[in-house]
Amino acid sequence: MFTPDTRQYRSFDLVEKKDKTVEGRPVVFNSPTVLWRDEAGNEYKEIIAPGALDSAEMDDVILNLNHEGPAAAKTKNRTLMLNRQADGLYIEADLSKNSVGRDLWESIKNGFYDKMSFAFTLAPGGDEYDPETRTRTIKKIERVWDVAIVDRPAYKDTSLHARSFFEKRSESEALRERLLMMVESI
Repeated sequence: MFTPDTRQYRSFDLVEKKDKTVEGRPVVFNSPTVLWRDEAGNEYKEIIAPGALDSAEMDDVILNLNHEGPAAAKTKNRTLMLNRQADGLYIEADLSKNSVGRDLWESIKNGFYDKMSFAFTLAPGGDEYDPETRTRTIKKIERVWDVAIVDRPAYKDTSLHARSFFEKRSESEALRERLLMMVESI
């Protein structure tokens, strides 16, 4: 079930085309991304597995700006098309159908935006964590909520969700190491 604290965000590239259409790839598979560094400098990474979207609900996805505000395009009215490929999820959006889209297209055309992101809900049990590499692999996404054109692709929105996941992992790994040292000293 969706709650505001279960929605997660990721960001990738965007390309402007003619006739107020944009194309982009908001989801990239098998691309490790550092989402958090702890105080010791350890990097915590995330990878989205190629099959993660295979059963994801994507029938009512919107394209908006920075995951907020009104839709510039939408899958339900076919102004937003989603295309799963071997290396990720691609989009094509016709931004000519409403004033939000037209304004956004002008901003893209003028170089204010060139990145994309997506918001999703993880399916129950849809991820794995490898403590050796400190890598979380997203294996199953339950729903894609939006694909967004973003001005700050540095995972600003994601950091709260990713940080809470990785902070817990970091804390549990540190506790496990302390317990092992205590057991070994006995």
